Amino acid sequence: MRIGVIPDTQCRQGVSLDYLSHIGQYFAIKQPDILLHLGDHADMPALSSYDKGKACFSGRRYIKDVDAARRGMDALMTPIRKARGYKPRQVFCLGNHEERINRAANDQEELEGLVSVNDLRYADYGWKVYPFLEVVMISGIAFSHYFTSGALGRPITSARALLTKKHSSAIAGHQQILDIATSVRADGKMITGVICGAAYPHKESYLGPQGNLHYRGVLTLNDVRPGGEFELMPVTLRYLRKRFG
Repeated sequence: MRIGVIPDTQCRQGVSLDYLSHIGQYFAIKQPDILLHLGDHADMPALSSYDKGKACFSGRRYIKDVDAARRGMDALMTPIRKARGYKPRQVFCLGNHEERINRAANDQEELEGLVSVNDLRYADYGWKVYPFLEVVMISGIAFSHYFTSGALGRPITSARALLTKKHSSAIAGHQQILDIATSVRADGKMITGVICGAAYPHKESYLGPQGNLHYRGVLTLNDVRPGGEFELMPVTLRYLRKRFG
């Protein structure tokens, strides 16, 4: 079994969405049995509590964010839908950016029933959608937008800590890094922890010049075996742009 893993794609207005077409074309050729999105496909900057009151917040609108997410999903899924005979299982783990929608509806009573994650229409594209931070287990591998630790539920921030705290192979997004750690269980099976949280090319102003120099790409888990073993193959957006751009 092969699993194609798509980290945070963070679609928003004002950026080219070609990178999503490149990702879709790549997986349409490789045809993994399962496509798994780690969340934050929709960036939802109009609902960012960090930017309210700043000059950069001007012009942001919920409807524009939803439109960008839908157009991005069209770009991603069109090559996959066109691949003859290819019908992968599709799993989507909602991220904290999609969770902004639920938080807005909870915090502002007047929005209840007016805004919903369903506005993004992920299910219409064939995804089975799992709530934010729900853990999805596939062949002994745990998947979630991120994994938490401690009473406050803080994100685990290193692949090594994923292994020591979760005791199984685990794949997370959220952080703009590619961090990989491995360990061997008593029965000889290898478990692997991966944090890979950026499959978009655009820069984030809050990260600054150095913070934006991070890994950007997707993952393929080849030869997935019971117990959480697999062969990891990262693929950069740079390569995909050269191949399909």
